[in-house]
Amino acid sequence: MNVRNLIGSRKDVYSVQQDATVHDVARYLREKGVRAVGVVDTRGKVVGVVSHADMSDKVAAENKCPAWMRITEIMTVNPISVPLDTPLDECVRLMEKNGIFHLMVHDDKGKYLGMLSVQDLLRVMVNDHKERADLLEAMMFPQH
Repeated sequence: MNVRNLIGSRKDVYSVQQDATVHDVARYLREKGVRAVGVVDTRGKVVGVVSHADMSDKVAAENKCPAWMRITEIMTVNPISVPLDTPLDECVRLMEKNGIFHLMVHDDKGKYLGMLSVQDLLRVMVNDHKERADLLEAMMFPQH
């Protein structure tokens, strides 16, 4: 299974402009019910990623004003991005190796298509294990 299989049918791609304030982005994350979002420039190219943790660690914990801070002050620049044909096990390795919870996803022309989260990957793994367990149960205890 690859990234395309997992997120290829998603219609919603969440992103914010790089000139947004931290306050605006916090409200956007809450409204969309997501924990992180890609930061794009005026051409729509990903220039960073920002998460709830960034806001907590770099704004709230430092007692800074989110209404006056630009998201570029706290975002992670040059986030790791993967193409749609990347196998999911490679995504897990990239996240583990780099200590991250999100990967940006792009098409073959570099267009931002959204992000893949560790939660997305965990959901796939759980479903896969459940399917295997159900198959094994059906083999061991066939219905008469």
